[in-house]
Order: sequence, then C-alpha cells, then structure tokens
Amino acid sequence: MRHPFLADISEGLAERGVNTLRYQFQYMEQGSRRPDAPKTAHAAVRAAVATAASLQPELALFAGGKSFGGRMTSQAHAESALPGVRGLIFLGFPLHPPGQPSGERGKHLFDIRDPMLFLQGDRDEFANLDLLRSLTEKLGARATLKLFPDADHSFHVPARTGRKDSEVRAEMLDVMKDWMDRVISRTPNNERAD
Repeated sequence: MRHPFLADISEGLAERGVNTLRYQFQYMEQGSRRPDAPKTAHAAVRAAVATAASLQPELALFAGGKSFGGRMTSQAHAESALPGVRGLIFLGFPLHPPGQPSGERGKHLFDIRDPMLFLQGDRDEFANLDLLRSLTEKLGARATLKLFPDADHSFHVPARTGRKDSEVRAEMLDVMKDWMDRVISRTPNNERAD
C-alpha cells in the first residue's frame, strides 16, 4: 500500500475530491513473496470495505485494486457482494500469467452485477488485448474498458513515446473520477464517491 504508484493514485484521487482507503494483504505485511491464498485475501478485502464504510458511511463506496488486489476484490465480490460497494475499479486486471493467454481468471466476473472499470495498458503482458476486449464485450454494459497506449502492467510508458508515466496516471485518475461520477448519477441517492 506504500508503493509509489498506489500513493500517487491515492493522492491524485484526493486532489479530485475522492477519499481512499489503502490496505495491505497479509503476505505483504509479512514480507513474503508468495501471495495469500484467496480465502485470506478475500478476508482482507472484506475487512477493508467494512472499515471504509464505517469511517464515512455517507459516501458512495467503490472497491478495487492494482493487479492481484483487483482480482481478489472481484473474486470476493463475486462470491458474496461486498456491502455498499457501487462498482469495481481494476488497475491492470491480471487476466492471465505472462505468456500464458487464457480467460480463466475472468470467469467469476460474470457473477458480478455492479459496474466495473478496467484500466489497462495496451502492452500489459498479464492481459492479452483480444481476450480482455472479448471479456469486457461479453460483460456488456457492466464493463468499461479504458486502454492506455504504450503502457505496460505498471502503466509505465517508454521514453520514446514522448509521454511520461505521470501523464498516464493523471489520465487514469480523470477517467476514474468521471466513471465514478457517472455510476453515482445513475443511483437515486446521489451520494459522493469514496
């Protein structure tokens, strides 16, 4: 949760009037390289969502994460809807391991009824673009896919593109904020985004 990318995302959302709650999975807390089992990761997601809801219950709640965090959030939500969550945001959804294109990791997304925003670099080796496009098309109106040209899984762009990583992050933040506002405007109580 202290990774510079996540800190920049949190700070950028705050600048746009969106509160965030960052947390860590147990394996990161322990300094392990081996990710938590899904059951353990799902429990961490549920605890974070419950904490966010209790801290500011008047705000609209969105959940998501970067890579593994996004996948674990979506799995937890698919298994049993996260209370109060209006939509999910994925920063680099890991559809498959690098070099092993498959759509298996996306099957659970069909059990989710809430809106989902996929922010993905078009050079992301964890998500074959044809497979990701097909998945989001099949999910229909629930899914919004925003691709970032020349960005990899970490949303890094090569210097030769003439763009900077900070420019990509700023665009990502604007897309997230606009998407959350649209999701909220479709609901009757018009709460602010959290």
